[in-house]
Amino acid sequence: MTFIPYARPVIEEEEILEVVDTLRSGWLTTGPKVAKFEKNFAEYIGCDFALAVSSATAGLHLALEALGVGPGDKVITTVHTFTATAEVIRYLGAEPVFVDIEPRSYCIDPILIEQALQLHENVKAIIPVHYAGQAADMAAIMDLAKKYSVKVVEDAAHALPCTNNGQRIGSIADVTVFSFYANKTITTGEGGMVTTNDESIAKRVKIMRLHGINRDAFDRFTSDKPNWYYEVVAPGYKYNMMDLCASIGIHQLKKADLFQQRRAAIAACYNAGFSSLAIILPQQIKLSDTHAWHIYSIQLQLEKLSITRNQFIEMMNERGIGTSVHYIPLHRMPYWRESCDLKDETFPVSSQVSNQHVSLPNFASMTDQEVQKVITVVCDIISQAEHSA
Repeated sequence: MTFIPYARPVIEEEEILEVVDTLRSGWLTTGPKVAKFEKNFAEYIGCDFALAVSSATAGLHLALEALGVGPGDKVITTVHTFTATAEVIRYLGAEPVFVDIEPRSYCIDPILIEQALQLHENVKAIIPVHYAGQAADMAAIMDLAKKYSVKVVEDAAHALPCTNNGQRIGSIADVTVFSFYANKTITTGEGGMVTTNDESIAKRVKIMRLHGINRDAFDRFTSDKPNWYYEVVAPGYKYNMMDLCASIGIHQLKKADLFQQRRAAIAACYNAGFSSLAIILPQQIKLSDTHAWHIYSIQLQLEKLSITRNQFIEMMNERGIGTSVHYIPLHRMPYWRESCDLKDETFPVSSQVSNQHVSLPNFASMTDQEVQKVITVVCDIISQAEHSA
């Protein structure tokens, strides 16, 4: 069997034909395919507005900008995330306030959010991260937002499709941002989506994603009347999605539920296969909710093993299986550690988890044979390490 990568996108004939249609149309950048993708996405999520952007990072930046975050403001988020979640705060001259995660879900801890809200003045927003495709406790977070008059921007890069208390992620907070990067639950190659039920936020994002121009490029260049005039109403950004990307997304979205079902089935196979090993398995906190299972991340019980986490990763690679780590937390990244004076002891849960975590392949195009190989190899490595410990 060939090498099993950590992630592999599912690109089928429908996506290819839609891209070819776009190439032949003569309209490659933001146009009718983006508009269709946005409409379909809003209907799928159950939100009023969906705005396609060039990346989730761009979406997070636009979301905070639309909420008026700027110098002197603070934004609460977690250290257990990719740097993009925090870097967008600095783009706007604001300061991140970092808190730890819950020990079961690995999502941001609402108790620590409230402590941070009580400790810090000028908090403008909270950015919860739906780790691995499981929703953070949005009921508690939205209650805190109301109590302390702050806004909520969900980092839902892992969370399509995902629900919290039966409600789709993307329809709960002030703003939600999804990622369509190549290894995400659906992909457009590069891209993201901003969702909101607030018309004023949607209007601001729409203007700021394309240079602060007060009308769509598509409208200006496809009108059958002289339509050259436009106005720049703000110093915006170049964050629009191309029709080429949206062409892929239109068909990926149709398959989002099927992809999730396959990933959930793989996760169930892993849970059964690893149940007797010195491994802490990922937990689904609310079985009644949809877990996207974007990431299947195990914790090695290193005290019972003769190998380190890094040695396990090397051994998996030698046996033909790709893995990843989610995450090296931000308090261990030089920039964030030094600029914010972050220490391991301030974030004990994330610190412990990050020492032990390994993410295994879990993508919709995995064959049953590939799933079984992962189970067999993990069992071999861990069993031998347990016996020699």
